[in-house]
Amino acid sequence: MSLLRAEGLCVTAHIGGVKVAALDGLSLALAPGKVLGLVGESGAGKSMLGRAMAQLLPPGFAVSAGTLEFAGQDLVAMAPDKRRALLGRQIGFIPQEPLSALNPVRSIGSQFAEHLRRLGVADWRAAALAALDTVQLPDLLDRFAHQLSGGMCQRVLIAMAFASKPALVVADEPTTALDVTIQARIVALMRDLQIAQNTAVLFITHDLRLAAQVCDEIAVLYAGRVVEHGPADVVLAQPLHPYTKCLLLAAPAMSGPRQALYALPDQMPGLRALAEMTGCRFAPRCPLARDACRKEVPALAGGAHKAACPHIAEIGKIAVSELAPAAVATTGETLVSVRGLGKTFRGRFGRKPTVAVHDVSFSIAAGEFVGVVGESGSGKSTLARLLMGLEHKTTGDIHLAGQDVGRWEAAARRLRLRTAQMVFQDPQSALNPRRRVGAIVTQALEAVGIGLAERRVRAAEILADLGMPQELADRAPSQLSGGQRQRVNIGRALCLVPKLLVADEIVSGLDVSVQAQLLGLLARLRTEHGFALLLISHDLAVVRYLCERVMVMRNGRVVEAGRTDAVFANPQHEYTRELLASVPGPAILR
Repeated sequence: MSLLRAEGLCVTAHIGGVKVAALDGLSLALAPGKVLGLVGESGAGKSMLGRAMAQLLPPGFAVSAGTLEFAGQDLVAMAPDKRRALLGRQIGFIPQEPLSALNPVRSIGSQFAEHLRRLGVADWRAAALAALDTVQLPDLLDRFAHQLSGGMCQRVLIAMAFASKPALVVADEPTTALDVTIQARIVALMRDLQIAQNTAVLFITHDLRLAAQVCDEIAVLYAGRVVEHGPADVVLAQPLHPYTKCLLLAAPAMSGPRQALYALPDQMPGLRALAEMTGCRFAPRCPLARDACRKEVPALAGGAHKAACPHIAEIGKIAVSELAPAAVATTGETLVSVRGLGKTFRGRFGRKPTVAVHDVSFSIAAGEFVGVVGESGSGKSTLARLLMGLEHKTTGDIHLAGQDVGRWEAAARRLRLRTAQMVFQDPQSALNPRRRVGAIVTQALEAVGIGLAERRVRAAEILADLGMPQELADRAPSQLSGGQRQRVNIGRALCLVPKLLVADEIVSGLDVSVQAQLLGLLARLRTEHGFALLLISHDLAVVRYLCERVMVMRNGRVVEAGRTDAVFANPQHEYTRELLASVPGPAILR
């Protein structure tokens, strides 16, 4: 018996007086205690199913056909008060962006209290502490979201979702902000809770490695349609649809020679393009497409492993043979020099001071790409903020382009503005909600007095480089998907092509196809302009693909550093070995 069942579900929007299916004929079933993964690019419609369940569809969107049932009850026709009684109690949700999902002006405890009291829990504090303990967090009830790392905020939301022991949890990118070790623990925890409580999980993700490890079955979505569906290990080992194959080739590997990534051309069609499109929606980007593909909609056919493509026998023709682009030769000139850097945060309300960064020393040559890896709370983001002058250093020296920028002086700030830019971790909070995308990505030009006409030309160039349609230039950040917001965040930093780009989780919110486009863009811009990169990332495969050197941080210290290939192939520190062992996925994706 299925706990969640969708049959021919259609969610439509009105675009220019024409109905367009954002979800088109979605059919799937999820049994109690099972995990179903929804995989696809940003904008594929993955999150639309959860919104339809909660009746939180965007304005202008509505369920127009099909059924959506939970435990035999029709969620579409259900009365609002009955549906609200299910949400949070029988159906839990883990949202995509933890830093924006938590109320910044309320303590974690007050938000737990509101949630648990609504569920009728008398001793909410004891229940909240027990929930935090299940996700390996201490007592954080008196703290606020801004005092926690992104990974800690995500674990708080996971604890809230499982606190009521729901029958179904909708997990929308639940591990996006987590490092590999915490991700492995959380995945194991969710698996344990799922088995113990017989909880079903609808797992929405763009991480193919994680989907292979977590999910029993996978449904691959493209532009609102399921193009492939089957057992997770079979789908990812032997993909039948060109789209699935392209996604696999777009993901960097943790072993073997560094192959070039398959970058899908253009981008997924928006709703306006879908209104004029016939046939297979993937055809404009498909390397196997024929004229007939643009005229007829292929049916999802097969047994346990289904695919919507008539060219299954030709899947093997899609391949990438060339190696990844070689690193550009650096000039040997030191761009960044850090010696003995430390940062201690003063304790408040009787708490002890916190040492976030301790005695860190390193250098970055002009044009060199350096990765920084480690768990949440290891000091990676604090190191980046110190480098950018967003935090006062406690000890040590920072030199940028041969000049001391460790002091808070006007000259140091001007040098940083000319030389370095930063991409922040959470695009939702980093982008001005009142400005349009075109204005956001050209803020650096506006700051130096460049005229509107030239800024518009540059905005178009940036959007094209990032694989985004030009029509998005006039939209607000709230009208974009999570992945699109992250690309805007990156485009703004690259506007003037700085000598140093400090990237804090630059690909954490991106699907693998867009990630491949971005990594190719960084490699091209590096060849053309020779800028250096300090890449903070939880994704070790991305660091291996892009960076010549890597630094491993733990508890504010650099515990291992060296050439990336050497460190990953033969780690000397126990913590580095733990990180590498936590990389998810079967051997085919590693």
